Amino acid sequence: MPRVGIALGSNLGDRLANLRAAAVGLERIAEEGTEFLTALIYQTEPKSCPPDSPDFLNTVVEFGFEGTPEDLLRKTQTIEQELGRIRGPERNAPRTIDIDLLYFGNDVVENESLSLPHPRIRERRFVLQPLADIRPDLVLPGMNQTVAKMLDDLDCNEGRLEVVAQ
Repeated sequence: MPRVGIALGSNLGDRLANLRAAAVGLERIAEEGTEFLTALIYQTEPKSCPPDSPDFLNTVVEFGFEGTPEDLLRKTQTIEQELGRIRGPERNAPRTIDIDLLYFGNDVVENESLSLPHPRIRERRFVLQPLADIRPDLVLPGMNQTVAKMLDDLDCNEGRLEVVAQ
């Protein structure tokens, strides 16, 4: 059974409660009896968002999942809707919850609705840092570096990452 990695982000409402509610929703769809890993929660400045967007809280979780990547995408989108996510026309607009699939075991998926591993994972400190908390030695399909090495090599100026909760 594949292990799946998922990034969680929130920058509207009670951000910490939103992340925790999303994690509870994901625990419900995780394969029973598999380990559910949760990284630290970081406060991060918004990246590629509209001006004056509030800061995000971000984390990453990993768990075992029985099903297809498309099944997982549908289930995560349902969780987003249940938690008040409204998808509007503005890209990267503030949101109560954002659930992004990062990887699905060793699968490489490229279709109109899903790209795995996530195509921008190497560029995002707000994803790599929490992922390195729980899986520093993970090498994603099609990549030749560990998550910890990708984080070390990250050359970007995303601003601060501040731990706010466990």
